[in-house]
This record gives sequence, C-alpha cells and structure tokens, in this order.
Amino acid sequence: MALAFSLRPDPCIAAPLRPSLPPPRPRLLPFCVACVRASASPARGQGEAVRGGSALVWFKNDLRVDDHPGLVAAVAKHETVVPLYVFDHRILSDLSDEMRELLLFSVKELKELLKGQGSDLLLGFGTTEDVILELVNKVKLSHIYAEEEVEYNLRKLTTTVESSLSAVPFSWGNPEFIFWRTPFYDFKNLKELPASYHEFTKLKLSISLPLPAPTIPVLGMEFKTSALPSLVDVENYLYGAPCQSDDSWISLKKASPKSILKMNRNQDIIKISSTFNNVRSTKISNSMFVSQEGSMVKGGTNSVLNALTAYLRDLEGTARDDWQELHDKLRKAETRKGASFSVLFGSALYFGTISRRRVYYEAIKYEKERNAGFLSPFGYSAPTVAAAVDAVCSMEWYAVLALKSQIRNEGVYPVQIWRWKGHFIQYTAVGNEGPAALLVHGFGAFLEHFRGNISNIADDGHRVWAISLLGFGKSEKPNVIYTELLWAELLRDFIVDVVREPVHLVGNSLGGYFVATVAGLWPSLVKSLVLINTAGSIVPTISSIPSVDVKLIQERKISGLAWLQAQLLLLFLRSTAGKFIEKCYPTNVERVDGWLVGEILRASFDPGAAIVLESIVSFDLSIPLNYLLGSFGGEVLIIQGMKDPLSKSKAFLSMVREHCCNKVTVSELDAGHCPHDEVPQKVNSILREWITKVESSLHILERA
Repeated sequence: MALAFSLRPDPCIAAPLRPSLPPPRPRLLPFCVACVRASASPARGQGEAVRGGSALVWFKNDLRVDDHPGLVAAVAKHETVVPLYVFDHRILSDLSDEMRELLLFSVKELKELLKGQGSDLLLGFGTTEDVILELVNKVKLSHIYAEEEVEYNLRKLTTTVESSLSAVPFSWGNPEFIFWRTPFYDFKNLKELPASYHEFTKLKLSISLPLPAPTIPVLGMEFKTSALPSLVDVENYLYGAPCQSDDSWISLKKASPKSILKMNRNQDIIKISSTFNNVRSTKISNSMFVSQEGSMVKGGTNSVLNALTAYLRDLEGTARDDWQELHDKLRKAETRKGASFSVLFGSALYFGTISRRRVYYEAIKYEKERNAGFLSPFGYSAPTVAAAVDAVCSMEWYAVLALKSQIRNEGVYPVQIWRWKGHFIQYTAVGNEGPAALLVHGFGAFLEHFRGNISNIADDGHRVWAISLLGFGKSEKPNVIYTELLWAELLRDFIVDVVREPVHLVGNSLGGYFVATVAGLWPSLVKSLVLINTAGSIVPTISSIPSVDVKLIQERKISGLAWLQAQLLLLFLRSTAGKFIEKCYPTNVERVDGWLVGEILRASFDPGAAIVLESIVSFDLSIPLNYLLGSFGGEVLIIQGMKDPLSKSKAFLSMVREHCCNKVTVSELDAGHCPHDEVPQKVNSILREWITKVESSLHILERA
C-alpha cells in the first residue's frame, strides 16, 4: 500500500520553479534556541517575502506541534508545509498492542489539531521511502524536516529514505534533508561533552525553554484523505507486511515471565490472582487511559498536559473524575519513590506527544507557584515535581549518551541503540554470517567487557551481539524495581526484536543467571547455553518451583535498609573498584587496566545507578539453576574459573554434576570470576568449538 490519500494541487497556487541542485547534504538545525525562535516568527508581510518552496515535516516519534523545532523552522521558511506520518511496519512491528493503540490516540489528536488550523496530517501506509517519493513528485518538495534519531532502526530507515530520494533526479532539484533536535541543555558541541555525568554536572549548563506551537499555514492543495485507521486495520496491515516475523515467534513476547511461572504453580494461586485482577471500578467517560487496567496516559499534547497538571497537583486533591482516576493510578504505580512518573508518561515521551523540556518547564513552573516564585535549594516541595524533574533529566542524559555514541564512537566496538519499553539500550553487532551468539555481562559490567571475545568469535564465522543491560554501562538506568525477571524479559525481547532468530546465549556472573532464566522460560529462543562463573544456586531433588517463589509473581518492594546498603555499597565500590576487580583476575591482573576501571567508575555516577544497587542488594535468586536448566532441556556448557574469589567453584561444580541434567558440559579454567576477559584466548577457543559442535548436532537433528 502507498499513500492513504490522493493529492490534487490547488490550481491557484503555482509550483515554484527551482534550478537543478546537486545531491542533497543533510543539515542539522542549529542548537541555538534563540535563533530558531527568532526565525520562526517573522513579521507579517516581511517574512513572507523570503518564504518559498514546499517542505515536508516527517513525523515519527515527535507527534506534537508544541516545542517542535523542525515544525517551527519549516513554517518560518516555507509557504507550503506538508505534515506526514507513515504507518511503516518497520516502526510498528516492535510495538506492543497497547503501544499501537496509544499511538493511534496520539496520531488522532495531532491530526485533529492540524485540521483545526486549516492544515492536516497526511497518513501513509507502507514503506516510508515510497510514500515520501510519491509526495516529493506530486508536491515538488524542496526540503524534508525530520528529527535526528538515535535508534538503530530509525537511523537505518532515515538513511534508506535519503538514499531512495538521492537516486532519483528531480527537475526542480533534490529535496534537502534538515535534521533537528530538541536540546534540553544549551550546549554547542555534543562531541566535546564529557561522557561522565559527574563531570557533566560541573558544567552547570542552562536548560533551554520549550518553543511555543507555531501557526501552521493552510495546506494549499485539495486532497482526499482516508479516516484514521483502527487498531484492527493496523494489525491487518502488519500481518501482510513484508519481512513480518512468524506469529508464534512474536507471541513469545506476550507471555510474561510471571505468567509462565504461574503455569508451573498450583491453580489456587491463579484463582486468587484472577479474582484480584477482575475487581474493577466504574469506567469514567473522560478517562485519560485506554482501559481501566492500563497505566499509560493516552492522547496527544493537550491530553498529556492535562494529565501532567493532574499529576503535579496530586497533593491538592480534586473533584474531577479524570484527575481522581490518575491519582489512583499514580499510587498503584509508585512501587518505589518517584517511579510513577515514567509508568504514567513513558509512552507519551516515547511518541513525543510531549517533550522532556516541556515536562521540566511545567514542573518547575508549578513548583514556583507553590513557593511564591522561588525554588528551594533543599529540594522540591511536592514529590510529584521531584519525580517528573528527576525522570526527564535522567532520560535526557541517556539520550545525550546515545546520540553521542552515534556521532563519535568512543568504545571498542560500534554502538547501536535499541529502545526497550522507551529506555535506551546500547548494544553492538559484529559479523555478517554464521550462527548467532548473544553475550551478556555480569554485575557492574557492560558490553565492552567482552572486548577480547566479540571480534575473535565473529571472525571465526559467527554473528555476535553483546548488550549493555538496562541499568548498566551506558544503557539507561530508569527508576524501576530491577528483578531477574525484568532482565530476562529484556533479553527475550532483544532476541525477538533485534537478533530475530534463536541464539547461543553466553552469560557471565549475574548475566549467567539471566540467560539461564531466558532459556528456562523460553527454550525455543535458545540453541545452547553457556554459563561463565554464573550466579545462582543448585537445589537437590528439585522438580518444580519452590513455594518460596510465590513472591516472584508479586511486585517486590525495596526497603529503607536496601537504600542505605546501596548508598554504602556505591561509596565502597567507587573507592575500591580497582583493587576489588584485580581480585577477580588472579592470573592476569594486567587485564584490569585504567580503561576498564574508568568505565565502571563512570557508570557508578550515572543517574539511577544507586537505584540499580538497591534492587541488587535485595536480590533473592530463588529459582534454582537446575530447575532452569532442566526446563531448557538443551545443551549447556559451564565454564568455571576455579580461582573465583566470589564463589566456591569446586563445591558448585560438584552440585552441578550431581543434580543437573546429562546435557551439561563442564570446562574448568585457571582463572577468576571473569575468565572471558582474564584469559580471552582460552575462552574464545572453547566457545568456538562449542558452537560448532552444537550447530553440527542441530543440523543432524533437522535432517532426521
């Protein structure tokens, strides 16, 4: 399918004649907000003399007119501005059903707002490059405004659109791409910004003000446009889209870890849970949510601003039904201090119906209203203000890190960005052919902890992915309660959405327990399992999940003691990181270099680092490893550094040999807790031989 409309240029408006231009060079709007604002508001009569040509504003995850630098610049410089959103399977396929429904609400409100000004949001179905190419030909577009992206899929999509247009000669010249950002902080050179949040805060950069919504010019053309599609229409389109994954593969994401664990418990638990979940309140007509069970605010900018106002004023009380409903949702979502903001507004920020700096501006404005125009140096007077400000400032930092990684690669391997539940996740992918392997680090580490493994394994004819888990490295550290099930769910979605085929899963330390959990809960995703000095325990004669694990079905709470322990642990790690890590590398201390220690220390200062530690000190890895390995049923390799100072290696391996299934192979190494980095050559050789052996066995089974 192509465009969901047909265009007929208004005969009263002559298309501007433009000379042929050389191939376009993408431009980025300047960071100076003052310059953008000035050019966006030309004086009547004076500005129209310099405005010309037709521009396309390509909406993706920026579904707003408020605080939209690209739209402001387009309106200021062009007589005709064509807003466009494309329902492209490459954007929609990774969204959950709930997120797709929320997307439709956001698109609907944006379309209605633009139509109210005499413009419209044109909707396309299909590949974006085909839709935009058709528009360029029919409207004779001279410029295309698009937000600069950090996500790998969206950057790839943008590059595809650019390449598609540059390959076609247009008599009026190729359209020029102008990429824009919504800078939270007022800085000039992103490349020169420090990657350490500790150093970044010392710069004391001012925060940019949000831009007001511009007056959109009347769309000077007649067109027939279809109605906004329904969720069923979108789903039907996706099922028929090219490169769509198998339904059974996608359905794995719909089975949460807790639901799988419930299936292995007695029916009484399920009945109790179902009874609780079926308690419903009366549905209100002006609800801010898609459903009574939903917790994410729906709609466009105006709806989200209304919800934000209600959120900030939680302490004041209200007689409004919609505000009362939001306050109820707030309390349920407040699993830890400040966590409710991201739960309620995460989707709105993901789709860009409201900008991070608009949230900051509204929160600070309300705080000043409460305090006679002043901001206290001792913190915010309302917990909701603190939650909103802390959340968007944290999100902005990780957005900066993500964008910085795309502009200037400072790591060992090229970094790509994946968004998981709205959070920025960094990963790398090396190799073009062969079996797929996913490497998962342990506590305090990051994807580059496999610096000595990734290329070596890839060069042997494998495709290798390594990921920085949520809460570690330069990946985002949101205000959530971290559990082994959360990380297992992340890895499951990464395999389904990014790798898109079963993998050989390799994990070290806590990462070993996480990959074992993935294999135990979703065995079809895993070809084989490799555990390197894994965390977790072996429980003799285990055949089902122990009754103590009922708490895994419920939400965990973080105690005040955990907060104190996390703060003390953070101070301890910062002061002794180098010496502590050296103890984990007893046979090759030289591998503990300044870069490794520096990266671990850098991450410890990131916003949210203490929150991760609160969950870690509260961990109870109560699903036994032998249960997970038995549930997996596939080939398992355990690589054990026998000089690990953090575990009793001999006792652990003895339990493995006695109580685990027959498909477990053990390889002992003269190394510590991180053999893959301490003695990478030995581990690489073992991994390459292991993957080759398993692949050969799998091929034999396929032929049988």
